[in-house]
Amino acid sequence: MKKRFLLLTITFIFIFIGGFFSGIFYSNSNIEQRNIQLAPKSGKQPKQKPAPKIEQTQPNVLIGYVQDFRDPATIDYSKLSHIIFSFAHPAKDGSVLMNGESALSNLRAMVQKAHKQDTKVMLAVGGWYHLHGGESYNYFKTAIANSSSRTKLINGLMEIVERENLDGIDIDFEHPRTEEDAKHLTAFTRSLSSILHSKNKELSIAVYSKIHSVSGEVVTSVIYEPTMFKHVDHVNIMAYDGQWDGEYNAANLSPYPFTENIVNYWATLFEKHGISKEKLVLGVPVYAQPENLSINQASYAAIINNDPKNAMRDRVEMNGTIYHYNGVATIQKKTKLALDNGFGGMMIWELGQDAHGEDSLTSVMAKMIEEKHLEENQFFLSKHIERQKLLGNRQFFVYLV
Repeated sequence: MKKRFLLLTITFIFIFIGGFFSGIFYSNSNIEQRNIQLAPKSGKQPKQKPAPKIEQTQPNVLIGYVQDFRDPATIDYSKLSHIIFSFAHPAKDGSVLMNGESALSNLRAMVQKAHKQDTKVMLAVGGWYHLHGGESYNYFKTAIANSSSRTKLINGLMEIVERENLDGIDIDFEHPRTEEDAKHLTAFTRSLSSILHSKNKELSIAVYSKIHSVSGEVVTSVIYEPTMFKHVDHVNIMAYDGQWDGEYNAANLSPYPFTENIVNYWATLFEKHGISKEKLVLGVPVYAQPENLSINQASYAAIINNDPKNAMRDRVEMNGTIYHYNGVATIQKKTKLALDNGFGGMMIWELGQDAHGEDSLTSVMAKMIEEKHLEENQFFLSKHIERQKLLGNRQFFVYLV
């Protein structure tokens, strides 16, 4: 996919340059052949018309989170723009904790494999559960609450970025619950962004969907300062886990109408604050939620391995219970929804749970993103070909009288 983007870009440039010079040569030769005498130049300097600007679209991102215990050899990096290795854990004093040597070993192997495919690797800090047990919230909240521990956390993350040759950091603070939390998160994001961007590294942030899956109303218990999003490259919207809204209901994991409300909320918010919607990345689940809570979640891969026909469903009975998930058709609708609304791409939680082969949800999204990119660039290419035809029939330079 990435090689096709590169080939299209190179072709694009050659066509433009060829058209530019052919226009000049065509104009000059016509003047000589017809022996046309140009009017004497005035005392004014000739004014050159600007060459037409080549408009190109950038391919949308496809970001996949992967947990630190996954075997790096099982991931198909070629279809992804970014891998987000999850998680580094903040201590209350600002120290950065990793899940032992095995996690570091997996991270290093993942960096090597991903970079061979031109896929960026970022490190997520935070998550829902902490390495020391319980929610990560209190640890993260305390670490960013004062300048001393906040600076220590930033320095620790940057040390890992540089030592492990990473491409950036992903902030996964789940979730700011007060105005003070939001203020501290903004300060942390702004400072970390400044350092990362000065080193040509990226910063993304995972955010709560902000929409109640049952009522469709905006959730006010999670608070963000919108100005914070100006400092990040990608905003990864966790548009799933709606089953916990109100009474537990597995069917509310991530249905399409829920996602429509989420896309509308974030698109409107960014437009209101003058922030590019291309920063927005729509997240989708590749796991299935059981109606019977005493049974564990199932991976999308397990659903497909049980019966490949399940790829075109969103609900299946298996292991004595009914599971709800997103199949191929729903993922296609969600990808189209995001791209049509100007979002910058798609996000996956979690790569290790995806199926392989033609039923892979990663492959489904990658194909749609590539087709969208090619379609847009073919449109711009046709516009420039038309321009070059016109430019070939007139001079590039005029003299003002």
